[in-house]
Amino acid sequence: MLEELKKSVCQANLDLVAHGLVILTWGNVSAIDRQSGLVVIKPSGVSYDNMKPEDMVVVDLEGNVVEGNLRPSSDTPTHLEIYKAFEQVGSVVHTHSTYATAWAQACRPIPNLGTTHADTFHQAVPCTDEMTKEQIESAYEAQTGVSIVERFKDMDPMHTPAVLVAHHGPFTWGKTAKEAVQNSVILEEVAKMTSVTVALNADVEMNENLIEKHYNRKHGKNAYYGQK
Repeated sequence: MLEELKKSVCQANLDLVAHGLVILTWGNVSAIDRQSGLVVIKPSGVSYDNMKPEDMVVVDLEGNVVEGNLRPSSDTPTHLEIYKAFEQVGSVVHTHSTYATAWAQACRPIPNLGTTHADTFHQAVPCTDEMTKEQIESAYEAQTGVSIVERFKDMDPMHTPAVLVAHHGPFTWGKTAKEAVQNSVILEEVAKMTSVTVALNADVEMNENLIEKHYNRKHGKNAYYGQK
C-alpha cells in the first residue's frame, strides 16, 4: 500500500539526517495521499541508521493505523491537524534543529530581514501562542496542531510554509516530501542568519519592496527565477 509514498517519506527522513537537522530520533516526516486520505509517517522512536520504506506506518486522518507493524510517530496528531486544515499541503516535517528551535524556545517569530528569507518565506516565520494547561493535558499533540492552524488564520500557509511551536520547535511543509525537507533546511539557515543579524544590529528593519521583489520573482504570477 502506497509503496512509492513510503519510499519518498523514508528518503525524506534520511535526508534530515544528511542535512544535519536531526540527531538521535528527534524528527519526523510524513506525506499524504490526497486521493485515499491516507498518511505515511515515520515510526516512533526508531533509529535512522537502518530505517527502510517498509518501516513507515500508514494511518488515516483520524490517526488509526491502516498498515504497519510499528507505532507511528508521537507527533502524528499534529501532522494530521495540518493536513486537515491546509489542503494544499502534501508533506509535513518536524525537527529540533538548533537555531530554529532556539527561536521557538524564545517564543519569538523569525523576522524577515533579508532576501534569503524572502526567497522562500513571504512573511516572518510565526510562533504559536503558548499552550494552556488544558491544551497540554488534553490530546497534547493534536492541540499542538490546532495551535499551528490557529496561528495561520490570517496567513497563507503556502506563502510562509513554516511555523515555530512555542517552547517546542519548528514544523515545515510543502507539496512534496522533498519540498518540505528543503523548507526545513532553509528555515534552519534563515534562523541562524537572523540570530547573527540581530546580534549585530537589533534595530535592523527590512525593505518591504525588496521582500516583495524576491518572493515574487520565485513564487509570483510572473516568476522568472530558475528554468522553465
